[in-house]
Amino acid sequence: MAKKSFRQALNDALHSEMARDPRVIMMGEDLTGGAGANGVKDAWGGAFGVTRGLLEAFGPERIRDTPISEAAFIGAAAGAALTGMRPIAELMFVDFAGVCLDQIMNQVAKFRYMFGGRARTPLVIRATYGAGTRSAAQHTQAFYPIFTHIPGLKVVIPSNPYDAKGLLLQAIRDDDPVIFLENKMLYDTVGEVPDAAYTIPFGEARVVRDGKDVLIIGIGRMVAIAEEAARKLSAEGVSACVIDPRTTSPLDEDTLLDYAEQIGRVVIVDEANPRCGVAADISALLADKCFDALKGPIKLVTAPHSPVPYAPNLEDAYLPSAPAVIEAVKQILKR
Repeated sequence: MAKKSFRQALNDALHSEMARDPRVIMMGEDLTGGAGANGVKDAWGGAFGVTRGLLEAFGPERIRDTPISEAAFIGAAAGAALTGMRPIAELMFVDFAGVCLDQIMNQVAKFRYMFGGRARTPLVIRATYGAGTRSAAQHTQAFYPIFTHIPGLKVVIPSNPYDAKGLLLQAIRDDDPVIFLENKMLYDTVGEVPDAAYTIPFGEARVVRDGKDVLIIGIGRMVAIAEEAARKLSAEGVSACVIDPRTTSPLDEDTLLDYAEQIGRVVIVDEANPRCGVAADISALLADKCFDALKGPIKLVTAPHSPVPYAPNLEDAYLPSAPAVIEAVKQILKR
């Protein structure tokens, strides 16, 4: 099986699905190099190079640069989805969702419900998220708790190249709106990815690593942090199970509950801010439905409840780390 980066896996999925289905179109800022690029087409491929090569393959009718107006192109994508297209709209940074939240929250998410199930909105909104790139507080937030809170949206957070391709193909083929979130720090990570198309169903968590002493649940990039912590704990004789939910809406409650009940000790690692976050939501779920099986309090390892700092040392301290996860595990085991 070929080794590919997270970025290449996403590009594979986009190329494959656009070749398969002529209804798939893309729109966003700088996807093809942007206006005023001195005649150089496809110079960018988006801010992070994910769409590079698609303009040459499919032409400007299907790969469209837009003005810097998220409200306009998310609204246009919503209309295109309602009228039979399968658009993919790219928000350069998920932080910009504030500019088009009405289109997402009050329109796209509610079309099927408000029209009695007769409206389909096969729209994928791709967006980058996450700290670590020294991009300051307005370009590094983890907004997946906000989207998870909104009924009618499906929220996908891949943690590795294999899942990135399979989940994106599933998202493009889905008949409901999907928020597809890509951590910027993962783009250059490499893993085995098949050349052929494949899909990964939503709502099916991945058991990354089995273990019997503690369950560590990681979201997105935090799966790698959880794995690092588990490896180091193993050297100390602690057997840690690691689970990646993959999607927060739908959430694979059955798998999380099953492993929490078996193991009895849980740590949840989440890059988002702690108040009303995904970690808090999963913690409440486990406390409500398997409280009697728990051998100690559920520990949350999250970012602090503050904006993302710009100073490199503060940004590094802001993010959850393997040492912080290990410390949380040891606190539970002491009990």
